[in-house]
Amino acid sequence: MRPQPGDLVVGRWGARFLGRRFPVSLGRAGVTDAKREGDGATPAGAHRIVGGMWRADRMRRPAGAPLLAAGPRDIWSDDPADPAYNRLLRRGAAGFSHERMRRGDGLYDLVLFTDWNAEGRPGGGSAIFVHCWRGPRRPTAGCVAFRRADLLWIWARWGRRSRVIVQP
Repeated sequence: MRPQPGDLVVGRWGARFLGRRFPVSLGRAGVTDAKREGDGATPAGAHRIVGGMWRADRMRRPAGAPLLAAGPRDIWSDDPADPAYNRLLRRGAAGFSHERMRRGDGLYDLVLFTDWNAEGRPGGGSAIFVHCWRGPRRPTAGCVAFRRADLLWIWARWGRRSRVIVQP
């Protein structure tokens, strides 16, 4: 896959976007071409951003395309047995394994959803997000993570045709 102007190109070495370089954190198991649920790897390939959320109680609305304000009942299904697998849901306890979108640790103060496994193929890996990091080079569960200020800069300049290109 060949990066186009406006793509965010990510690899173990860092990321580039619109002529700037950024430090990045990837999955604890590295980058893979064979993503599975719970493997801790970041899937290689070209991914579109299809939505996202921000914490209105912690920051101003980010510049860029519209995002949803994260609420206390927002969850993401990460259970392959759930008929709503790999989807954002607005409800209480799901009865299935899920991830809370309004986290206490700040990782999802700004979180962008990729189209990874958008069809919800069970076990194919859920919730590959672009979000705020824990710190430089601190691994994720498979997501792509940036310093909050860098992620805000990237999102403010994100285009309709932009993609996240994860290189092996």
